[in-house]
Amino acid sequence: MTATKPVRVRFAPSPTGHLHIGGARTALYNYLLARQTGGQFLLRIEDTDRKRFVEGAEEELKNSLRWLGIQWDEGIDVGGDHGPYRQSERKAIYQEYARKLVADGHAYPCFCSAERLERVRTEQQKNKEIPHYDGTCRALSPEEAARRVAAGESHVIRFKTPKEGATTVRDLLRGDITVQNSTLDDYILVKSDGLALYHLAAMVDDHLMGISHVIRGAEWLATLPLHCLIIRAMGWNEPVWAHLSVFLKPSGKGKMSKRESADLIKDGHSIFVKDLADLGYLPEAVVNWVALMGWSYDDHTEIFSMADLIEKFSLERLNPSPAAINFTKFDHFNGVYIRSLTVEDLAQRIQPFFEKAGLKADMPTLLKIAPIIHERLAGLDEAPEIAGFFFRDEVTPEAAELAAKNMTAAQSAKVARDAHAILSALPEITPALAEPPMRSYVEQSGFSAGQVFGILRIAVTGQKVSPPLFESMEIIGREKVLARILRAAETLEGLA
Repeated sequence: MTATKPVRVRFAPSPTGHLHIGGARTALYNYLLARQTGGQFLLRIEDTDRKRFVEGAEEELKNSLRWLGIQWDEGIDVGGDHGPYRQSERKAIYQEYARKLVADGHAYPCFCSAERLERVRTEQQKNKEIPHYDGTCRALSPEEAARRVAAGESHVIRFKTPKEGATTVRDLLRGDITVQNSTLDDYILVKSDGLALYHLAAMVDDHLMGISHVIRGAEWLATLPLHCLIIRAMGWNEPVWAHLSVFLKPSGKGKMSKRESADLIKDGHSIFVKDLADLGYLPEAVVNWVALMGWSYDDHTEIFSMADLIEKFSLERLNPSPAAINFTKFDHFNGVYIRSLTVEDLAQRIQPFFEKAGLKADMPTLLKIAPIIHERLAGLDEAPEIAGFFFRDEVTPEAAELAAKNMTAAQSAKVARDAHAILSALPEITPALAEPPMRSYVEQSGFSAGQVFGILRIAVTGQKVSPPLFESMEIIGREKVLARILRAAETLEGLA
């Protein structure tokens, strides 16, 4: 069902680490649906698990979303009518609803110690049973439970899951999901410190914040029946549920996990959004790439701007099948988007990479360089490697590399001397002025263009592969070019 009315959707991550591409995709799909329908996209922080809280994770999360071009209408930073938007600031709200569930007979206080629960679990495992709460405190009378709570006895609040019948929930991607209630546990809703767990907190928040569609990861499918039972026990309307496909490793074998990221970095890839910017990826490419891992418009269209996605995204075309992460496709998208940039935009985007490499890259020079490296870049991070020589006072190629293939050092030195003489006679070094006499020299010298220009390329750029030689010379400037060629000649003469 495609939403026709304005939706209210949310992205509700936990600040427990870096935002990965799975989270980015969840945020993106929610954002697209909100923009498409003229609805609202909320950013809510689910930080009740204080043991896993990571300092700085929330700030990085916001920066990553904004880098991708995803902005929220309500939530942390921007506020709204349904705050606070951090669960750690909503403790009293959850306790109120927990008390209501207890009063209505849908939940109960549990006074079992951690030691007793561990003994029960161990015994169940010995008997080859699925570990579950054995219901000791479920059997307490409401009066006794209330008395023990009033006496200050430590306790948690558990949901009183129905033990008879079945629970059916409709997932937009998978249809009806039915589970026997006898297989469900009495999950903890509120811990002994009074902090609510996700199961209660998220359902309360979604209700109070008016969330119409819950688009989230497939990891929540296992507890979806519990979440629906909580909503039904409260007498609330259920949102539309859509649980997205899981990401598989690039091999297609096994679920992708955060632990694999260290190995990916060695190959210039990552599953963390913050790394992708540093690795030279454009946010436009990231958005296009993750959008197509779980959704498609048709069987042939691949390139989608954010505006295209907002127009064409639909819930019906979400695919529940696992999606293998394809970094080759990602690199392809990145190249496409780099080549679509204007010269000015490309210059601005590569400047930070030169600075990171310790090179003072001024904008006027970058605007000259951008057109001649535009087609060569697969990632923005490659710019300093390809074009760093423009911003160095000197280049220091290996002496052995200066000698051309099938030429002695003495022959190569003579070519460098001759080129220096030809170019120094010119009023300026431009392709129009420098290339014709150098090509005439190639014809007269008896050496190939590859040999002659190869010597010049390494002398001037310090690299065997570089942007177009004469265009590069013009940007470097006459004085520097001549000095570099002269230095190369002297180095080669030292080998002769």
